[in-house]
Amino acid sequence: MPLPALVVIGQPSLDFPSASTELRVAKFDDPIVDAMNLGITRGDGVFESVGIYGGRAQAVDAHLNRFAHSASLLELPRPNLEAYRAAVELGIKLLGDVPDAYCKYVLTRGIEGRDSGPTGYAFFDLNPDWTAQRTAGIGVVTLSRGYALDVAQTAPWLLQGAKTLSYAINRSVIREANRRGADDVLFTTTDDFVLEGPTANVLLRFGDHFVTPRTDRGVLHGTAQLGAFAFCESKGLTTEYRAVRTDELTSADSIWLTNSQRLAAPVHTLDGRAVEVDGEFTIEMNDFLLSRRN
Repeated sequence: MPLPALVVIGQPSLDFPSASTELRVAKFDDPIVDAMNLGITRGDGVFESVGIYGGRAQAVDAHLNRFAHSASLLELPRPNLEAYRAAVELGIKLLGDVPDAYCKYVLTRGIEGRDSGPTGYAFFDLNPDWTAQRTAGIGVVTLSRGYALDVAQTAPWLLQGAKTLSYAINRSVIREANRRGADDVLFTTTDDFVLEGPTANVLLRFGDHFVTPRTDRGVLHGTAQLGAFAFCESKGLTTEYRAVRTDELTSADSIWLTNSQRLAAPVHTLDGRAVEVDGEFTIEMNDFLLSRRN
């Protein structure tokens, strides 16, 4: 199967019965999205990125559940989760013998000004080579998200905790990190709490205790972070979701940013300050993440 490639989902929502419920394999340059699709013109849609390693998708159920949750927050038509599951399975079969790939699947509200129903598709491509980031680590800077910690409760219409197609800010902060000589970003609040990265969750180690910011305060519940906690617990280490103050970053023994494609990337520098990288532990964690099954 030539890469990148697409699988078009005939009935992406249970709320909009379609004349065709079939999955259609398309070429990357096939015209499958209308120029006035709300996913393009308004960023009005949701997505998930799923790692595919050795012919097996990672954390499929966790991704589908988060996809449905994001759609609910945006009040989108309910995604047809079984159709998306089937699209991922079809794409994996078509990928063939590819060791490290990913799938990004999408649901948009549809075409602006028409009652045509939502649009859905799944995109497949090879992963970049993340070896250096997974081993040597990454440099990170903290940037303010501009909100207080309780924004998800005081202003739920800001859609904190939803994985939406509105990613301009997420890309902007990476460019700012690059201007500062860093690779990635860790968002903080105006009242000095730690949140997440633009594409990753943060994991902090304090001795034998591992902490990540609680997910009811506008932080996306990460599937790789869930796997990282499972790994820690398998080694007899303790884990916790809680509010994390920014001044705790300087006392953490080690820090990782985790996501479904890059997996666990150790932080070697935070705001110019060196952070210890536990290379052996990171290798074990990533091996565990790669071995996950649903």
